[in-house]
Amino acid sequence: MNDKKLKAKDFITIGIFSALIFAVEFACGMLGFIHPYIVAAYVVLIPLVGSIPMMLFYTKIEKFGMLTIMSVLLAIVMFVTGMGWLGGPLIIAAGFVADLLAKKGNYKSFKLIAISHGVFCLWICANYFPVIVTAKDYRKNMLEGGYSAEYCDNLFRAINGKTIGVLLILCFVFGVIGAFLGKAVVKKHFEKAGIV
Repeated sequence: MNDKKLKAKDFITIGIFSALIFAVEFACGMLGFIHPYIVAAYVVLIPLVGSIPMMLFYTKIEKFGMLTIMSVLLAIVMFVTGMGWLGGPLIIAAGFVADLLAKKGNYKSFKLIAISHGVFCLWICANYFPVIVTAKDYRKNMLEGGYSAEYCDNLFRAINGKTIGVLLILCFVFGVIGAFLGKAVVKKHFEKAGIV
């Protein structure tokens, strides 16, 4: 059906909100310079702070593909900004599954939107893949880039193959919590969009 096809305004909306989400990620990323444990805390910070623009974005979604395209854009941005390609599949898969979940409720069921947001937020853990998969080279590059050995030790203590499962779970949980926070902030938009 033609009304289900994405139009120019949909792509503009995707672009705007993708930029906002990346801005949130970038701002939280800057805090990571303070302490490596803050880097691990991205799974809490970004889902909560980013929930406001994301919940506003959900009120604009009426067609399948908008979340998926956003995830592809985020994967590209992450690659271009130096995070490599390792996290790309997770980012895109999270966006696609989140899209399917929201679509199941016709983008109007807040219960499914909250779960969808939790799944979508898993993209954040893509930040950690280079740390885990290329640990030795990643550490070497960090030391050469001016980070202290103590900073590196703490980073790899917080983010490693043993902790990634917990970080993924926290990301999902705070993504769901963030959905409720975001909804409260943009409540009027939810009412106008008929989301319950």
